[in-house]
Amino acid sequence: MVTENVRPIEPEVQRDFSRSMSYGDYLALDQLLSAQHPRSEPPQHDELLFIVQHQTSELWLKLLLHELRSARSLLTTDDLAPALKRLARVKRIQEVLIEQWGVLATLTPSEYAQIRPFLATSSGFQSWQYRAVEFLLGNKNVEMVRVFDHDAAAHGLLDTLLREPSLYDEFLRYLGRRGYAVPPGLLDRDWTLPHTLDAALVHVFGEVYAAPAEHWGVYETCEELVDLEDNMQLWRFRHLKVVERTIGHKRGTGGSSGVDFLRRALDLTFFPELYAVRSEIGE
Repeated sequence: MVTENVRPIEPEVQRDFSRSMSYGDYLALDQLLSAQHPRSEPPQHDELLFIVQHQTSELWLKLLLHELRSARSLLTTDDLAPALKRLARVKRIQEVLIEQWGVLATLTPSEYAQIRPFLATSSGFQSWQYRAVEFLLGNKNVEMVRVFDHDAAAHGLLDTLLREPSLYDEFLRYLGRRGYAVPPGLLDRDWTLPHTLDAALVHVFGEVYAAPAEHWGVYETCEELVDLEDNMQLWRFRHLKVVERTIGHKRGTGGSSGVDFLRRALDLTFFPELYAVRSEIGE
């Protein structure tokens, strides 16, 4: 007898995992799915949403760091094509992180108020992985490292990234090795400081954009980097708006001024010359 609306399991499908690795074994799902520990008393339904939102973001940030560090490393060996492949993946991860804000936005102010006291002084500002992403992209700030004095591993990683060239720095060094007239002061500088707009570098990129076909790999990389910055700004903006709709202009749990503090992040740029050059095109 054939049962309707049922897909029979094929005979070859693995069923016995007593001596074989299962999906759950490979992904360590017993550990992953037991890592959510709501703290609210009495228990609040919406706290699991808040925890899962942030834990999944941290998993994506882990992958983001993996890809960005690989792209940076590939640039140091002049392997531009695979570096661009890494950046293409980075963009897709960023898109997932941006869209995730829509899930958290379903948490109303009244619902969040029930769990906020149990966050104590914890805050997304304290995400060392997010800070590492910012450092890799060039937003260096030594004060941010001091926030992690309590966590030796995180502090060590951020201090290392602070003192290393960023992704953009390595791209500029790649250009220098390829004969582009990158100002020498940008090729060997104090890497702990954020990159700032350089008019001479704008001119270099102006030549690239004036003849894309002659500089295609570099031209494509420039546009990939602009995509990355656009996505970072979209992430920052969505963060700001979700916070604003959830707590208004209250101070953040970590002590910041909240929305006003987040808004100032929108003024921080990673690749200023790649935006400035747009005003020069066709002039």
